[in-house]
Amino acid sequence: MTSDVSLKGKLQSDLNGAIKSRNTVVAETIRMVLSAITNEEVAGKEKRELSDAEVITVLTREAKKRREAAEAFENGGRADRAAAERAEGEVIASYLPEQLTEDDIKKLIAETIAAVGAAGPSDMGKVMGSLKAKVAGKADGALVSSLVKEALNK
Repeated sequence: MTSDVSLKGKLQSDLNGAIKSRNTVVAETIRMVLSAITNEEVAGKEKRELSDAEVITVLTREAKKRREAAEAFENGGRADRAAAERAEGEVIASYLPEQLTEDDIKKLIAETIAAVGAAGPSDMGKVMGSLKAKVAGKADGALVSSLVKEALNK
């Protein structure tokens, strides 16, 4: 992706391409994501344009919703709806930065614990605060949190 095109701009041009190629799953998913981005832009006192980092935050939240919905549908015996949610999740994931592996996350956690001088579970907030920027959009927050908890309890 070239640096002169925003992530939102890429989504809008991909939406046009998906509509032209009649790819309804991609088109509808991008429409939903753009709607979520617009809602975020008009939330608050005045309308503003989201930065790419803020768009990634919205995309991450939408991807998480799809994962959770797919799980719920799967547990409810609705495999068809679960598959639809997963398909939407894959479309959204294609716009997110490459996800960190669990090993990469553990390395970052070890480095961060050393950097902030964390000694135990009471330092969880310090470690998470420092880690947040490094893993934003690249890892599930719940996974990072559980790995930090595990590392601090050793």
